[in-house]
Amino acid sequence: MKVMTTWNGKRLFTSVGDSGYQIGMDATPKYGGDGKGATPMELLLAGLAGCIGIDVTMILDQFLGSIKSLEIEADGARKEQNPTGFTAIQLTFRVEGDIPDYRIWKAIEMGKEKYCAVSDSLKADISYKVVLNGVEVTKP
Repeated sequence: MKVMTTWNGKRLFTSVGDSGYQIGMDATPKYGGDGKGATPMELLLAGLAGCIGIDVTMILDQFLGSIKSLEIEADGARKEQNPTGFTAIQLTFRVEGDIPDYRIWKAIEMGKEKYCAVSDSLKADISYKVVLNGVEVTKP
């Protein structure tokens, strides 16, 4: 896998991977950017949520008709000193639909342990939470 990242002035960059889709990145004004793109750390959280989300939907493929909506909130805690990498990340799965909570938890566990290359690439402690039809459900 290869990604080419091109500088577009100030702190603005554009990356293109093998898929051909462009991703714009910029720093916030605090760091000399203009905020014209997602920050690299936002993209890291988005990549993690997308990776485990793809895995969970693949694992739950036969039950997707019972799911009305699925949102994944990624909340990252960062070190205060440079480099300010993530020390912990919590992923909250908000699911609406007629699916047992144990199936969601099983899919998350399988994704985490067997499939999600992004989580496997990170040093941060990653925890998971499930909110099914507005109610937080603990892992069985």
